Amino acid sequence: MGEESVTHRTTGSLLLSPLSDLVGIPLDQVNFLFCQIFGLAVAFWFRRCLSHQRVGADVRHAAATLLGTCFAIFCFGWYASHLFILVLACYAIMVMAGHDNIHRYSMITAMGYLTACQVSRVFIFNYGILSTDFSGPLMIVTQKITTLAFQVHDGTCKEDTLTTEQKEQAVVSKPSLLQYLSFNLNFFSVLVGPCSNYKDYVAFMEGRHLQHRLRRPGATGKPVHNGWDQVPEPSPVGAVVHKLLICAGCLVVFFTVTKAFPIDYNINAHFISEAPFLSRLAYAFVSIQAARPKFYFAWTLADAMHNAAGYGIKGLNEKGEVSWDLISNIRIWEIETATSFKNFIDNWNIQTGIWLKFVCYDRASRYRTALTFVLSALWHGVYPGYYFTFLTAIPITVAARAIRKNVRHHFLSFGVLKLSYDVVTWAATQLTICYTVMPFLLLAVEPTMQYYRSMYFHVHIISVLLAVSLPNKPSGPRLQPHSLNNNVKGH
Repeated sequence: MGEESVTHRTTGSLLLSPLSDLVGIPLDQVNFLFCQIFGLAVAFWFRRCLSHQRVGADVRHAAATLLGTCFAIFCFGWYASHLFILVLACYAIMVMAGHDNIHRYSMITAMGYLTACQVSRVFIFNYGILSTDFSGPLMIVTQKITTLAFQVHDGTCKEDTLTTEQKEQAVVSKPSLLQYLSFNLNFFSVLVGPCSNYKDYVAFMEGRHLQHRLRRPGATGKPVHNGWDQVPEPSPVGAVVHKLLICAGCLVVFFTVTKAFPIDYNINAHFISEAPFLSRLAYAFVSIQAARPKFYFAWTLADAMHNAAGYGIKGLNEKGEVSWDLISNIRIWEIETATSFKNFIDNWNIQTGIWLKFVCYDRASRYRTALTFVLSALWHGVYPGYYFTFLTAIPITVAARAIRKNVRHHFLSFGVLKLSYDVVTWAATQLTICYTVMPFLLLAVEPTMQYYRSMYFHVHIISVLLAVSLPNKPSGPRLQPHSLNNNVKGH
């Protein structure tokens, strides 16, 4: 009976309980998968039957909002009201606040409400969370609300006070209620995101996305006709099929490898006392590698859903083919082959890194890195494990930069040396990532400290010694804000 109650545990619909029993997957996850797969089919229908050639933008906005609202209620029940409350409250701010303060009030309200909900999950429910609870969509909505608020604020600023990116994304007029609801609650992204650019989203809904993204600059730098407005819209089927194959592979790995190497076994008392250090290190490596496919699956499926609706064209790639990676959140190959801490993080949860850069890093006059770390930590939540991860990342980042400045150039002259350096740095990066993100998955203080003690705090000690002992030579670019985004929940 206890196992059955866990399987049926959900705040959303109970309609799929029989299916949950049949496949042995918790009901909250079944509801999530159903909405995402059904949403993929609806996205194809949306692109074909509600195309901008057939219906107006308002109809498309209304349909996307209605479907997104239904998905949220189906998955989260009355907890979905948190999404609606926050979105409506911030739209009131959007309408009533002056342009000078609209971004401040929106940021305080959205982050404050998100933090209150995060605190309730930790301290009121005592870590009793579902794998697909309402805080994930609330995190995405927070990104969207604050991004749009800053874009509207930028629309009233003098151009010489804005960066090039801020000028391009500035929104001159405030959105209507329907546009605002659609941007925040559309069925493409309401459950797992990602956050996209408001101007891109509206251009897609109004049928301007294709021409905007596929135009190319001429000799004078101005866009010239390239024929895309004279031919049928590029089909997303190839991109969607490719991403669905990736999702299928991730599911196979999840049900075979992931379940065979549970994260909690890293802190099993018998395992810690009996297994030698290298065995424990190897298990940590395998278990963290095996934990990634669920994130790959969720983000890639969400990307495929956007593409199926016709949204996500980035432009033309180097082969002259249409690229559907505008809102992709991960680059799996780059993650798995990363040879530095920064390269890994730059390709993980990409859209959150873009958000951090846009709303914080580019706008802070001082302490950019520290402030962006703080915002990223608050956005992720209040579980202690998250903060252990962020704090651990600081000396690792400093040490990695010091090694790159002082050591890397010695290995670039010969192919064999370069290959050897890449192999060593790949192994070091992957093991360091395992050590760093383990608290993010363990969540609580005691399991985290138990793991650190079993690992003899070796990464902390080595990174601090390297950061202190290696000379701090003048270097290239400073740490980019994307590198401050350490993780995100898989929903």
